[in-house]
Amino acid sequence: MKKFLSCIILISFLFSAVGHQQAEGQVDYEKYGRVAIALVKEDYPGAPVQEYQYLGRKRVNENRVQDSFEFRVTESGRPKRVVVLVTHDPRNKKILDISVQEAR
Repeated sequence: MKKFLSCIILISFLFSAVGHQQAEGQVDYEKYGRVAIALVKEDYPGAPVQEYQYLGRKRVNENRVQDSFEFRVTESGRPKRVVVLVTHDPRNKKILDISVQEAR
């Protein structure tokens, strides 16, 4: 019975640790997503942001990662795809560079 309880406690601990790491990662990119949304709203004032998708993260070098976000924006009745790249240092979470590009 003690082994069974020990196994249950160990498994629950492992699941909570994995869940915590996933939640931290999600919060991490959501922070930069809010920055990206603010930039798109500033660059396209009055244009409704219709869609937003997190494209992922890539490592630029040892101290930099880049999160990519894609937005669907309607400007003057024409739909546009806008990609925002946020480069930051994952150790101190400081933003190093942001670029906004219209995709074709």
